[in-house]
Amino acid sequence: MNLSSTIKSIQDIMRKDDGVDGDAQRLGQLTWMLFLKVFDQREEEWEDNAKERKETYQSPLPEQYRWRNWAAYKADAEGKKKPQIAASELIAFVNNELFPTLKEKIDASIGPSHKVIKQIFEDANNYMKSGPQLLAVIEKLEEAINFHDFKIRASLGDVYEQMLNDLRGAGNAGEFYTPRAITQFMVQQVNPNLAKRETVLDPACGTGGFLTAAIDHFRHELERMKSPRPEDKRAIEELIRGIEKKQLPHLLCTTNMLLHGIDVPSQIKRSNTLAVGWNEWNANDKVDCIITNPPFGGYEDDSVASGYHLPTKETADLFMQLIVKLLKDDVGRAAVVLPDGFLFGDGIKAEIKKSLMQKCNLHTIIRLPKGVFAPYTTIKTNLLFFTKGSVVDDGTEHFHTDSIWFYEHQYPAGYKSYSKTKPIRLEEFKAIQEWWGSEENDFADRVENEFAWKVDFKSKREQADAAAAPHWFRAEEFNNQAASVESAARDLKSSLVGSSDAKHRSKIEQQIAELRESVDVMRLKARDAQAAGDRLYWPIFNLDIKNPNTPEEETHDPDVLLEKYKKLLGEIEETENQLKGELAAALAHHFVTEVAE
Repeated sequence: MNLSSTIKSIQDIMRKDDGVDGDAQRLGQLTWMLFLKVFDQREEEWEDNAKERKETYQSPLPEQYRWRNWAAYKADAEGKKKPQIAASELIAFVNNELFPTLKEKIDASIGPSHKVIKQIFEDANNYMKSGPQLLAVIEKLEEAINFHDFKIRASLGDVYEQMLNDLRGAGNAGEFYTPRAITQFMVQQVNPNLAKRETVLDPACGTGGFLTAAIDHFRHELERMKSPRPEDKRAIEELIRGIEKKQLPHLLCTTNMLLHGIDVPSQIKRSNTLAVGWNEWNANDKVDCIITNPPFGGYEDDSVASGYHLPTKETADLFMQLIVKLLKDDVGRAAVVLPDGFLFGDGIKAEIKKSLMQKCNLHTIIRLPKGVFAPYTTIKTNLLFFTKGSVVDDGTEHFHTDSIWFYEHQYPAGYKSYSKTKPIRLEEFKAIQEWWGSEENDFADRVENEFAWKVDFKSKREQADAAAAPHWFRAEEFNNQAASVESAARDLKSSLVGSSDAKHRSKIEQQIAELRESVDVMRLKARDAQAAGDRLYWPIFNLDIKNPNTPEEETHDPDVLLEKYKKLLGEIEETENQLKGELAAALAHHFVTEVAE
């Protein structure tokens, strides 16, 4: 039986157990067992290496709880392999001894390995209730997993990747998996450099897809080196950094790192990235490359966003601000998966996009068709690529983004959508990679075609600035006039202090009331003028730009029609609100004029 079939048979065994409910729990159960099994075999290698150096290896696990001393099958006097713990005693041992020890008695401060074990098991669970079935799973792992066998080691990573792919259908757990083709493409285009020791961070690393793609990328670079040094290989582990909030994906990611040759995955932290205070991040936290698929559609508590420059509850909006902050100036590069909603969103989203384009060169947006993340979600997504610029702080607005290239990724021939059984494949990105060019010459070799187009953002911005400026100037004038009149009203009010002349007080109070009415009119005019300028300026940050090189096809897709209907309703509502505002302003002016007369 091959490795893939063995894993499937293990999952079939778990389906018979009353304690395991659903694919996510089955995968979590299998992963902590797989971790202990693989970790134990890696420890054998580390023990041998220590002996060669005439040193003694010390396991982070208490001796009786190492896989070899409770789970591994041992040969009896007749050479027949048998379990060390009877099936009738196995569940009690795991629940009452193994897990309490690994959860509570491992001191994470001793070293990186101890920290990894502690983080993995602090919220892990044994879901299985049947001793015979748990023993059957152990027996299968004993038969199939030999990490010392190079072929098995190589194939185990692929099998594990398929297991993670299967997780896409497991309810909300699918949010933690990004298709391998996407992770590989994004890493290849960001192109982290091992020779330059460029660090790679995924601040929402899920099951570790982007990080394993970066590891593979570094290893390919290592193979191309004429004379790689031992320190080049060791550097890979130090250059990979990940943070994951939830227990299951953190467990999956840590095991993924172990399977991909990262001996001590202590760089994979279990933490809520967004819960770290904005000012707690410092220069030492900055990295060369950030490649990520941040959770979108989720929300954080108000306290989480309190330190952000543009406070919001939406997770993707918070991550976008943090990603820019954590990139190194001048060299920091990022590739981020984001939904269409970020591209056309206004309000806070528009301000975040403005800040992004001021601080970074947003040079490329790859527009993906729907179904890439099916069945977890059918929302259309985009890949944003940007490079952080130098800091300019002279009191004026500067933008590092002058133009943005868009590329509309196409379905393969015969496809109408992607699915779990028909996922997106890396070879589909070949045309984009051939078109890509080099950032060193500002992508001068790129050409427009039926799928690629360029937007002159600088011209759009300058035109919008010029059109909006007179309105904003009027708004500022009205506000300055209002402030001047408010100051006069305060002076009048101050003049009443100590005055007991009722007639005089009445006269002054009438003047103050008239001044305040005129202030209200000026403030209203200022708001109208500001809104008029904003309506001309802020639409430039709507990046939901359709392909101008292909005619829009008529569609009867219910999802597309519903989206168009919702967009039309939004436009109607916005127009109604503008009309209401202008009507209210006109009536207010008329009413104030009549009162004054």
